[in-house]
Amino acid sequence: MEQKLSRRAARENAFIAAFSTSFDVGTLEEVIEFSRQDGEYPVDDFGESLLRACAAHAAEIDALIEPRLKGWTMARLPRVSLTLVRLAVAEMLYGEEKLPGVAINEAVELAKKYGGEEDYQFVNGLLGSIARDMAQDSEAQPVC
Repeated sequence: MEQKLSRRAARENAFIAAFSTSFDVGTLEEVIEFSRQDGEYPVDDFGESLLRACAAHAAEIDALIEPRLKGWTMARLPRVSLTLVRLAVAEMLYGEEKLPGVAINEAVELAKKYGGEEDYQFVNGLLGSIARDMAQDSEAQPVC
């Protein structure tokens, strides 16, 4: 039976799984399965949905991130920050709840915990920019 986690714990465990896949330790399927068997950082259904959305829409997510990197490239970003931003964007775009503020706040808190001293500011600014553009795009959509 799957362990039910708080959303915060589910996001953190999904981040740990996504971060580990950035080191080519295995496929997403293998990492999710290992996390569930090991039990230290289990990925629940919510975390798995974030991971799958991030993987399935990686090109679209990166296309949103890249033009907002003033003076940076994707390859130069700290791995922690890039992983957190990708997961948060996946949640903002493809998550069930569609609560960008929550996704941003959780990513910032994880950046404070796992990132460098000022990474959280970068994560907050980048995600805030994406969220503002998403809000403007949704306002520009005609209502039938």
